[in-house]
Amino acid sequence: MGQPTAKPSPWIRGSYLVVALGWLLSWAILLAPFSLAAAWALNSPPAQGYRCGGEPLTALLVRGAMDEATIPDPSSAPVPIGGYVVLQWQGLSLQLPRTNNAGPASFTDGKWWWSLEDPDHPRFRLRGGIGAIQDFTCDRLAAS
Repeated sequence: MGQPTAKPSPWIRGSYLVVALGWLLSWAILLAPFSLAAAWALNSPPAQGYRCGGEPLTALLVRGAMDEATIPDPSSAPVPIGGYVVLQWQGLSLQLPRTNNAGPASFTDGKWWWSLEDPDHPRFRLRGGIGAIQDFTCDRLAAS
């Protein structure tokens, strides 16, 4: 009879599994930014151009899970992440989170406010000192 075949020890078999899992995790980490960027691009409309207060403004709306009609009422579960808008205006870059107000989308950080009650003429406001609010008239630019 021949020599018995030696079985690899459990440590060696386990190390193969660890190496394989490490390799898969490395690839998942490397590819994750591309899949997230693609999901964002599919989920959000293109940036819109406006003229606000006589100056050009670009608004990029990023939809969140709260904007999806298929999300059930979150009153019995954690609230999903909401959307936000990024506004580029007069050298400023503002990222305003979506409010929980009912009705048309509105966004605020407590100082700046952007509302899409009329998407062709959104409301854009700046809260100043005590009770001071500055309104900027906005008009959508024609797509070129």
